Order: sequence, then C-alpha cells, then structure tokens
Amino acid sequence: MVKDLKKKHRLYMLGLIETKKQVVTRFDLTRLWGQGGAGWDFVGSDGVAGGLLLIWDELVFKKNKCYKGERWLCVEGVLVKNNNNCDIFLVYGAHNRDAKLQVWEELSYMAGLYQVPSCYMGDFNEIVHVEERQGTDVLPRSAEEFRSWIQDMHLVDLPLTDRKFTWFRGRSCSRIDRALVSVEWLEEFPETQIRGGPRGLLDHCPVILDYMSQRVGPRLFRSLDSWFTHEGFLSFVKEEWRGLWEMQFTDKLKALTVPLGNWHKTKFGNMDKKITSFEEEIKKIDDLVSNGVYDGMMEARRKALVTCCERWYVRKEVNWKQMSRSRQAKEMDKITRYFHNITSARRRNNRIDTLLINGRLVRNQAKIKIAIKEYYKELYH
Repeated sequence: MVKDLKKKHRLYMLGLIETKKQVVTRFDLTRLWGQGGAGWDFVGSDGVAGGLLLIWDELVFKKNKCYKGERWLCVEGVLVKNNNNCDIFLVYGAHNRDAKLQVWEELSYMAGLYQVPSCYMGDFNEIVHVEERQGTDVLPRSAEEFRSWIQDMHLVDLPLTDRKFTWFRGRSCSRIDRALVSVEWLEEFPETQIRGGPRGLLDHCPVILDYMSQRVGPRLFRSLDSWFTHEGFLSFVKEEWRGLWEMQFTDKLKALTVPLGNWHKTKFGNMDKKITSFEEEIKKIDDLVSNGVYDGMMEARRKALVTCCERWYVRKEVNWKQMSRSRQAKEMDKITRYFHNITSARRRNNRIDTLLINGRLVRNQAKIKIAIKEYYKELYH
C-alpha cells in the first residue's frame, strides 16, 4: 500500500497507525520508504496492538524534538524550504470515552508547549457530525466532547474533497480519519486540503494532506511609531525615496525596507544601552556635585543629558506601547481568525481542483477558469 502511494504521490511525510511493531529499525524503514535521506520516529505497540510510525524526507523537514504518548506521536521541527517551525502530531484515538478524554487532555498540554503551526493527523476513532457515520441520527456524548475539544483548541477540521467516509467494515462506514490544523498553520499554508487515497484491502482510506507554501501576495510594509520621534527620520526617508523615483510605488516600499532596517539598527538598535549611558553620565555629574565640585558648564551639560535621556525614555515607551498593542491585537484576533477559517472551509471544499475538459482531466487552475467561462458564455449566448 505504501509503495502504491509513493508511485502516485510524491511523499514528504508518511504516518502509519497500528503498525503492530514494538520496535522499528532502519531495515523496516528501508523496506517502507526505500533508500534515501529519511528520518523517523515511532511509538511501539503493546504486544500486537497499536503502534505509530512517522517517516519524513530530511530534505524537507528537520526534526528538533520528539514527544510520545501511548496513542500519539509529536515531532517538532523545521520546514527546510521556508525555515518555519511546526508541530506534526500522529494520533490513534482510543475506543472508550475515558481513554479518549485522556488523549485529548494530553494533546492539549502538548499544544501549550509550542505556539507554532500545528497539524494533527490520524485515526481519531470519533466523528464530529451525525452524517459522518452511516445510520446515525444522534451524536454520541464522546463525539460532542471531541467537537468541543476541537473548538477549545482553535483547530480547523479540514473537509475531505473527494469522499464522505474513510472507514468501512461490512455495511458500517464512518469518517474517523481526519486532519486538524491550527489557525497559525492555515495562515502559513492557506491552501491546505485533504483527500482520500485508495483503500485497497484495508479498512481505512489513507488521508493525503496537500499544502502550498506561504501565503502569496506582497509582504506588509510596517513602520514603528518611535521612528517619527527621531529628528533625522523624515529627511532620511525623503533622501532614500528620491533615489527610487523610477520605480513603482509598491516596489519603492519593498526597496525601502533594507535601508530602513539598517537605519533602525544604527539609531534604535540599543535603546537600553543608550539610556544606561546617559544615566551613568548624569550620575557622574551628581557625584561631582555631591563632592562640592560645581560650575555653570557642568549644569548645562547635566540639562543636555537629561533632555537626551528623556527623549530616549519617550522613544522606548512609544515602542513598547506599539509592541504591546500588536501582541494584544494578535491574541484578541485568534478567535476571530479561527471562526474566519471555519467559514473558509466551505470555500476550500467547493473549490474545483480538477475538471474533465474534452475528455482530458485538467488540473491547471487558469485553464479550468477559461473552460468554465467559455462554457457559460456559449450556454447563454
């Protein structure tokens, strides 16, 4: 089954549940993944029951730390391409309610350790909606608790794009295999989606998660309020802007970020050090006055030092005030972003990824848009 998946899809990471192996060796890894730079970690089975295995391409993902529970495996690391930290959880949900609650509690604790984009994948052994289990009219208590846990964790349950159920046994079928991602994950990879793979002889369909790189579009241009308290800031910007007169406006802003960064480092790089330096100079004058040494020049110098020190106090206060507002807004906006991403799930679910055009399956989004436009243009001609 793994070999079939590798033939059809380029795998960067593979999670296996119920391996029934107490120990996973390099030999086992080679049989599954083949030769090449692959990293792995596992949770051993209890006899022939359970067991988790996570394998990844080390050219794509670098592991920093690994945490393990009886029914979950967490690998914290870095995506090499964009140097982003993230957590990948592989989960095998318990079968009874008390054990499920314990798993949710352990995962909640782990989520608090690292505030990074997180993805939870696996067989959760639980549904979220009644339509996710054939013949079910009432949501069981454990399912209500699972749904509450997802909401409390501010996770987004990614919709399947190509099927309704992932587990089959006789006439029974359910959607218990899923991928849950944090709001931070969707901010970095807004086009994340999942689909089902071929089931073959298994009870479960593999769940395939696709993600695109960071959000498209220009980066935001940010400025600090404290810059405007510096007497040389506006003249510096005017001079730099004048040298970029042939560029488009957005290109000018982009080009301005480098000299602005260097200017900030030079002028504001060590505010605490500057303030400490002024305070030490003022103290030296105070010590001289305490010892009976005093003249008009000394008083003028002290006033100048106090003025400069006061100016840097103001700049530091302005800077910290802006930073605190940004952090507060970020914390307050988490819930808003969560519900925004919940509503965006419908849009992701309804997106047309492939379209049969003149007998050919087309995946190119531009060609799909043109074909749809031409179809309706001809239909309503």
